Formats: sequence, C-alpha cells, structure tokens
Amino acid sequence: MHIRILDKYIFREVVLTFIFGIFAFSTVFIGSGTLFRIAKYITDYGASITSVIKVFVYSLPGVVMWTFPMSMLLASLLTFGRLSSSSEITAMKSCGIGFFRIAAPAILLGFFVSIGAIWFNEYVVPWGNSAYRNVVFYEIQGRNGLESQDHVILKDIQDGKIQRLLYARRYDADTETLQGLTLQEFGDDGKVKHVENADYAEYGEKQWTMHNGMIYDIAEGESEHSMRFNTQVLPINASPKQIVREQKDPEELTMKELKAQIEIMKTQYVNTNKLETELYQRITVPLASLIFALVGVPLGLQPTRNSSSAGFAISIVIIFIYYALMTMANALGRSGALAPALAVWIPNLVGLIAGIYLVRKASR
Repeated sequence: MHIRILDKYIFREVVLTFIFGIFAFSTVFIGSGTLFRIAKYITDYGASITSVIKVFVYSLPGVVMWTFPMSMLLASLLTFGRLSSSSEITAMKSCGIGFFRIAAPAILLGFFVSIGAIWFNEYVVPWGNSAYRNVVFYEIQGRNGLESQDHVILKDIQDGKIQRLLYARRYDADTETLQGLTLQEFGDDGKVKHVENADYAEYGEKQWTMHNGMIYDIAEGESEHSMRFNTQVLPINASPKQIVREQKDPEELTMKELKAQIEIMKTQYVNTNKLETELYQRITVPLASLIFALVGVPLGLQPTRNSSSAGFAISIVIIFIYYALMTMANALGRSGALAPALAVWIPNLVGLIAGIYLVRKASR
C-alpha cells in the first residue's frame, strides 16, 4: 500500500513538471520562431487576423511535438533533484526501497509519453502541417498552386483499393507539362495489369496528352504485350491546379503515406534517402522521451542537482548535444553516407548507452 502511495506521489510530481516543461519550451519555440514568421506574414503580405490565428493554431502541433523529449528530461531532472535535495530519496532508501523502484514511475511515464508522441506525430502533426501550409500558400500569399514541383504522385482509389497510379518526375508550371511519366493500372487482386510510360504530357482542352511513350500489358508479373505510341490521352481528369494541390511535403504525410510514396519512387529508381530519413525519425524522435527519462532520473539524483537552475542548465546541455547528434545523423542519412534506418538511430543509441551507464552507476 505504501509503495503504491509512493508511486502515485512520484508520478504526480513528474507529470506536473512535464506539463510545465511543455508550456515552457513551447513558449520559447513560439516566441523565437512562430511569432517571427507571423509578423513577417503581416508586414509582407498584409495577413488578416483570421489567417494569423489559423497559422498560430496549426503550427502548435509541430511545436509541441519537439517539446515532449525536452520536457521529459526536464521533469526527470527537476523532480528527482528536488526529492534528493530534500532528503526524501534518502528516506525512501532507508526504508529499503531500491533505485529501480524509485525510478519506475518516471521511466514508465517516459514510455507512455513516447507511445503517445508516436501517435501524435502520425495523426495530428501532419494534419497541422498541411493546414498551416494551405493557409500560408493560398490565404496569405495568394498563390494559385501552379508552381513547378518534382516527384508528382496522383492516386485513384475506389472502395479502399488503388485503381490507378500516376508518377511524374516533374511538373513544369511554365509549360504546363508533366515530365517523365509512368501510369500504372491495377486489377482487382491489387497487382499491376497495365503500364504506360511517356516522355511528357501536356494539358490542353481539359485533358492530358502523352507524347513519345510505350504501353505494356502485364500478366503474371511479366510484360505480355507492348506497343509504342506518339500521342496518347492520359486517363486522368484532374487539372494542373488539382494535381499540384494534391501534392504534399514530407512533413505533411503520415508514416503510411510516406511508406507508400517511398515504394512508388523506388519503382522509378528515384533516390528516397530524404523520405526514408523523415520516416524513421517519426519513431526515433518520440522515443527520445524514454531515453531522456533514463538519463534524467540518475542525473537528478546526483548531489549537485540541488536547484531548479542547475536542472535547467543540465537540460539545455543534454538537449543541445542530442539535437546536434540528430542534425548530423539526419545529414548522413539524407546524403546516403549511412543507411537512413541506421543514421537516425545514432542519437538514441548514444542516449541509451549513456542512460544505461548512469542507471547502473546510480543503482550502486
């Protein structure tokens, strides 16, 4: 019974400090980044109050996402630093309660925060980023959406099954052409049954016309019949504006959408290191909350961690080191110097090793 009361006490203290950390770090990010951009939109484009409010609200999920690991570290350091400085940890140990039992509530919270952050990063952040981009592009900057883009992907899905998939290496806004096209049509079994390739397609008279291409009929995974053509109508009804507006930046895609886009681009032999790095970071960054809990608890128990200012200072140093490693790992993954799946794990692996070392040292 006493152990349960103790668990609730420590858990509550960590949670309260964690919530404080989210507000504190979010305020710093908003003040140093979001408000600056909003001021720029007002001065450069005369953004309305309604648009400014939308931009502020839609930017919050992306900001809060980055504060989860930071707040978990700060909560662990401050909570256990306070318990240690007030001799409460000494009292717990004198009652025969070991380090792991004392640390369990904070580490458990770190685990739940990581799981929740993965969900948040999958369903809330992409939605917020997409809504933010639309407000900035179409409401504030007044763009018509007809800008050149690389790697255009258009899917026709009916009853949950993909019927047709269009990939274009580039959309050229000046000439209103799709370049380097591949059109795939799928059967009821989900397998490709028809492929059309073309050098380019131009838009005119409310339809797309492909030029200089090949048609392939596929059976049992192999080309059964092929035919070359000079011109061919592309069976896509979308206008250039509709096609371009359907395209999303990697930050606006869910993990499921990222995986699908990576698979599509790989079939066209396109380098996907950037997308793969983004995909794997959707897992590694949220898991940093658990890593920071493992690091923060034993550091908080050190006798020198006897003030809130010391806890803040240690948090800033550790956060800087982690995000410096993350930036380096991101660059290695995107450049192909390391496999993206391996590169993005470098910060967490370093943090895990440090956490295990500190936990073992504190448990002695």
